[in-house]
Formats: sequence, structure tokens, C-alpha cells
Amino acid sequence: MTLKGKITAISVALATACIAVPVSAHGFGQRYDLPIPLNYFILAAAATVLLSFIILGFFVRDTSHDLRYSRLNLFAIPILGSVLRHPTLLIAIRILAIAVFGLTLATAFLGVNRPVENFSVVFVWIIWWVGMGYISALFGNLWNLLNPWKIIFEWVEKLTSMGTAQGNNGLYSYPDRLGVWPGLILLFIFAWMENVYNDAALPSRLGILIMVYSTITWAGMITFGKHTWLRHGEAFSILFSLFARFSPSEIRVTGQRVCRECCNCGIQSEDCVDCYECFERSEPSAQEFNLRPYAIGLTNKHNVTASMAIFVVLMLGTVTFDGVSETAPWMDIQTSIITIVKFLPWDPFDVVDSLGLLAVQIIFWTVYLIFSWFIGKLEGRGDIPFDIAKAFVFSLIPIALAYNLAHFVSLLAIQGQGLIPLASDPFGFGWDIFGTSDYRLNLTIISATFVWWVSILSIVTGHVVSVYIAHVVALRRMRNPNLAIKTQYPMLILMLIYTATSLWIIAQPII
Repeated sequence: MTLKGKITAISVALATACIAVPVSAHGFGQRYDLPIPLNYFILAAAATVLLSFIILGFFVRDTSHDLRYSRLNLFAIPILGSVLRHPTLLIAIRILAIAVFGLTLATAFLGVNRPVENFSVVFVWIIWWVGMGYISALFGNLWNLLNPWKIIFEWVEKLTSMGTAQGNNGLYSYPDRLGVWPGLILLFIFAWMENVYNDAALPSRLGILIMVYSTITWAGMITFGKHTWLRHGEAFSILFSLFARFSPSEIRVTGQRVCRECCNCGIQSEDCVDCYECFERSEPSAQEFNLRPYAIGLTNKHNVTASMAIFVVLMLGTVTFDGVSETAPWMDIQTSIITIVKFLPWDPFDVVDSLGLLAVQIIFWTVYLIFSWFIGKLEGRGDIPFDIAKAFVFSLIPIALAYNLAHFVSLLAIQGQGLIPLASDPFGFGWDIFGTSDYRLNLTIISATFVWWVSILSIVTGHVVSVYIAHVVALRRMRNPNLAIKTQYPMLILMLIYTATSLWIIAQPII
């Protein structure tokens, strides 16, 4: 069972003081039997994805390099623009972010060392980790405003005049060959802690982990510059910025002059989109905060490095393993492998889960490269499979988002309620600041029926959007609509396979 699964199990047990019942469709509190066999749902979902591919083939045939889309500049709206630009709003947001960060550390080190009675554990593993992903995808990259490591570093810069002296260059130039490998490695370590390292649920251990990550982050900012490290080494800035490409908001700097002068953000478009370094350096007259169609940010042309492509697949593989590891088939696999590794000096369950997490990444990349090879054969351009995989990898992001929503919606809705009593007693000392310390989790706030339908709708929608993104990329590569459609047959098959797999995982009872 994963770390969050154990926290949830403990909380539900404490809240209900009774025996839990099996639950289908990753819900809690009641069992939901599907109205029709799962195979029918899978066939219907696959048919929807296939139909979307056919419709796109008929109606989306523009082979131009730049995909134009409508946008609304909120800064240009009277009153609203003034409020959004006012420094008081930014100061208030930053103070709130640092206050929560400080409370998290204080409760981790000074509060009781019991997970469900300590603010830090519930906030980090449930509210922040799950919730910030949803916020980034549904609204925009608020993490750029709330990132406590960035805020504290900027405050220190101002106090010491370091920012004026060094700008954002840091002590050394960042080696281009490193790409986002530092962030990728940190994200994999985080994923391992989430899925394998059970002690990460202990407040005292969590506090140490936060301080270690803080030290790494600030050291990276000092060494290579704030924005450089945020783009390459700060795992969550990279992750949430990728999710935010799906969102309906963007920051934009009109004209490319500033972007060429300050950095190489890897975006090839008429203006500089979602580059925060350029935004901070530009004149207010060149700044825009736009509303845009959902998922359109994934169609902007990017220079995707090998490490960034692996980072995206890691996102998808990690959340998939999180779901698989809570099912009965994985428990059977785990039991059979434990007999082989039990002689090792480590916890055999941790060894098996670690191998499983790594194996999922290898399987995902192997399958993705095989289908990329087929695409290359149909294109006939002689590109190697890895280059093709890089070109289409952003089309996998909607799938990762969809599965995140399907897998974690019940966790956030039910376990997230733990923040209500902890608001009154964050340290577990028996306080009742706001009169909510006696609140008990409402297990019926979200039904298993609702969870299932949200899951299937999000998974199908995510795959349909992925088909669209891949189709746009194919049109840009081939410049021939008919050939572009033909080259997408392997990608379509891959989408159909993962649609079926995702629905199967979601339909399994949590063990």
C-alpha cells in the first residue's frame, strides 16, 4: 500500500471506528457495482477516442507552423487589470505562502509524531501534492506565485542586494547537456518516497525531507541562478508548469526581443509564452495575462530535450504505478516476488515496490518507443524513434492529468477534510482554535458512483485531447494532412490501449 493509502486507511478507521467494506471504482464509504460490464465501458470509451480521431482528420487540416487561438488579456480589463497588477495582492499571496510553509515545518518538527494528527502530513501529501496539480491544470501556474523557496530566495536577494549584483546568472553557467535531469532525478526520488518509503508519513521525517529539499533548491539557485534552477532543477516547478500548459491561462510577453536577451526558454512562437524570467524583466506595456482555450498551451512549439521527454513519461508512469500498487493483481505479484528477494537486508515489500516503480517506467518507455518506431516508418523521414518520441511527448500530458484526476479525486475529497480539524489543532496538542477539532471525516461526501463517472469522463476526455495534440504535431511535421493522419495510426492504437488499461485500473477495488 502506498504512503497516502496508509494515511487514508488510518484516517478512515479512526473516523468510522468500524470495519471498512470493499469499494469499487476507487471510491470510499460504499460499494458501487457498475451498471454494465466493464468491457462495455472500455469499448464505449475506445469508440469515443476513435471517433474523435476520425473527426479531427476531417476538420483539423491546417499545416501552418503557428496555431492561432483566441485570448483575452485580463490586464487590459479596467479595474480587474489594476487589481491583478497591484503589488499589494502579490505581497499578500507571498506572505500567505510563507506562513503556510512555516506552519508546515513547525508542525513537522514540534507537533505530535502521528500522521493524521499533524498538519504537515495531511497538508503536504494530500492538499498540496494532489491539490496543486489540479489547480495548475484547471486554473494556471499558481505555483510560480506560491513557491516558498522562490519567495524566500527573492527576499534574501533584496535584503543582500545579491539580485542586483548577479541578476539571475548565478555563480556558474548551467551546462546545457544537463537539461532537466536534476529535476527528473528529484521527482523520481519524491515518487519513490510517496509510493515506497513509509516513514515519509511521519511528521519528523517529513520535516527533515523538506529541509533537505530546501537546501538543494536554494543551493541550485545560488549556483546557477534562480530562474535557471526553477526551469531545470526544481522538480515541482517543472511538473506544475507542464500541467499548467493544459490550463486556460498564460502569461505572455509581446515581441521576442526580451526573450532572446534573457534566456532560451525553448518556446518557438510569435511571442514569449509562460516564461517567467522574461515576464519579470519586461516592461508592463509588454506584459499580458491571458485567458485561452484549455490544452492549447500544449500545442505551442517547444524544443523538447531528452530529459524533458523522460520527465513527462515519468509523470505518467508514476501515477499509473500508484494506482496499480493498490490493486489485488499487484498484491499477488508482490507476494510471489517477495519469496525471491526476502534474503536481502532491506524490507522485502520496499524492494518489490521499488522494482515495480522502476519497471513501470521501463515498460512505458519501451512501449512508447516501439510505437514511435512505427510512426517513423510511416513518415518515411528517417528520424530515429527517440526523436519522434520527443516530438509527440507533450500529447501524453492530458493523459497524465486525466489519470491524476481519476485516481485522486476521492482521496482529496475525503482525506482532504482532515485539514478541517487540523486547522484548529495543527500540532496535535489538543487545541481548538476555530472550534473544528471535533470534526470527523464525512465518508459520504462523495459517492463511489460519482467517482466512477468522474473517472471515466476524465480518462476519455484526456485521451481525446491527447489525440488532438498528437494530430497537431503530426500536421506540423508532415505538412500533408492525409499523410499526417496515416502516421497517427500507431499513436491512436497506443491511446486506445492506455484508455482500456486506465479504466481497468480505476475499476479495481482498493486493497
